[in-house]
Amino acid sequence: MSSSSKQAKKLAVFASGYGSNLAAIIQYLDNHSINASLALVFSDNPEAYALERARKHNIKTCVMEPEDFKSRQDYDQNIAGVMETEQVDLIVLAGFMLLLSSWFVDRFKNRIMNIHPSLLPCFKGMHGISDAFNYGVKITGVTVHFVDGKLDHGPIILQKEVPVDQADTLSSLEEKVHKVEHKLYPEAIRFFCEDRLQIKERKVIITGIEKE
Repeated sequence: MSSSSKQAKKLAVFASGYGSNLAAIIQYLDNHSINASLALVFSDNPEAYALERARKHNIKTCVMEPEDFKSRQDYDQNIAGVMETEQVDLIVLAGFMLLLSSWFVDRFKNRIMNIHPSLLPCFKGMHGISDAFNYGVKITGVTVHFVDGKLDHGPIILQKEVPVDQADTLSSLEEKVHKVEHKLYPEAIRFFCEDRLQIKERKVIITGIEKE
């Protein structure tokens, strides 16, 4: 699909920290012609380095800290208002450390994407890499999925295996997993922006995948 065939999808990346996946997404958009533009980087943390990455690329940023709002509902409603003002088509979670409320997820149903450093449904939660490593698995991996109302639960878009070698340390495994993340996430985003993702119950069908 040509990126000029229709209006570009607007992306908002949510990040709380270093922003390495954000960097990979920015690089991918700079180097590939896809039907997408990065409209906004949002953070709950004013010290997040992801914000500096965005500013270096002249990408609009927005920071809102939960403690500045009278309630979580008020906070979520204000974030939703920003997304709607910016006409965001897809919210991309990239190291965003706040759990999204069910209200927010429902508001943007099938328009929020997350990446997790394990082969879901195994090793959910914040420590997917170390949990897999300590369990002694021979294969772990990366999952990109849509977000639903449960933790690391939504329909799976893409997965890729990462072998755990006997010589691996936790540090070396983290490096291998992150390298796969940085390739897999932009690919899933591209499929969304090309309108190639169809959700049927828990299954995500990627049209035209046989041509990849």
